[in-house]
Amino acid sequence: MIKVEHLSKKFGDVTVLKDITTEIRKGEVVAIIGPSGTGKSTFLRCLNLLETPSGGAIHINGEDVLGARTDVPKLRQKMNMVFQSFNLFSHLSVLENLTLAPIKLRGVEKPAAEKRARELLQMVGLGEKADHFPSELSGGQQQRVAIARCLAMEPEAVLFDEPTSALDPTMVSEVLAVIRRLAKDGMTMVIVTHEMDFARDVANRIFYMDEGLIYEEGSPAQIFENPQKEKTRIFINRVRSCRHEVLSRDYDLYAMNGQIETFCEKQMLGKTARHNLLLLLEEILQLYKPALGQIRLSVSVEYSEKTEQLELSFTSNSATGNVLESDNPDDELPILIIRNYAEQIHFESVDGADRLQLVVKKA
Repeated sequence: MIKVEHLSKKFGDVTVLKDITTEIRKGEVVAIIGPSGTGKSTFLRCLNLLETPSGGAIHINGEDVLGARTDVPKLRQKMNMVFQSFNLFSHLSVLENLTLAPIKLRGVEKPAAEKRARELLQMVGLGEKADHFPSELSGGQQQRVAIARCLAMEPEAVLFDEPTSALDPTMVSEVLAVIRRLAKDGMTMVIVTHEMDFARDVANRIFYMDEGLIYEEGSPAQIFENPQKEKTRIFINRVRSCRHEVLSRDYDLYAMNGQIETFCEKQMLGKTARHNLLLLLEEILQLYKPALGQIRLSVSVEYSEKTEQLELSFTSNSATGNVLESDNPDDELPILIIRNYAEQIHFESVDGADRLQLVVKKA
């Protein structure tokens, strides 16, 4: 239904969207997730020309959206949009908010427009609010009215730009319930959201956007359970990390320990987890010490808010082998300590570089 080819958007010298190519099928629900400032909302606004793309092509049901003869108002009727703010007319009743556009833009007779508006208000659970004014409604109710107003134009697709971000947390579920119903009814939808559980539940496909690109896309199961790219994994698992480079045998262990202690305090990790982490760090660095100066060693500590897993990893820029398989008798005690304080240990060698990864015991 929607075909996008090499879409780009610049604001002055700042490139917000870079070479986006994708297709969205009729009846499909696509959820767009990703950090703030990565072009998610701009992508939506380009689809229905609230922002004019700097380059590329957009086709809706085969029609060239960027063509010189495109009827933009008619296009927006086909692909309507629900915003973060409700944008209701405060001086009009709820019913009048729903009937204004169908009467003025689509030429619908007032009785027919009012009949359809009342049906839509019933659908979003607000049938009794038809004669109320927006100021008399809660934020969640106003957003449901905004969705009903959008549907009153009989769109073929609906674009949602973070529809719950302006709401009190207690009101989020009522709006998401309406969107779930639309999904079940087969409405084509593209939804920018920070509600990860909702995106996983309602979408057929997930776009993870970063750096102005669709950085990774796939089914909800793939994106949320087995993301293929590092930035996606970090975002999905809400991973916090700190990193340190070890370039010689004369590395500053005290500075590294201080940096990691500060990181652990910010993540509110307990004393046992901190002790185990720092002990593993010191023992493993001792095993790497003979090779230091000849290799560049990256040390990374990562904590996942989602899984509450604490990981310590060491990545060398050349093949050094697994230091936990050392034949040196002096390494037996450090290796025994390491195996005792790590829940899991994984080693891999890829493209001439080695990575040793450990899950730290926290109790």
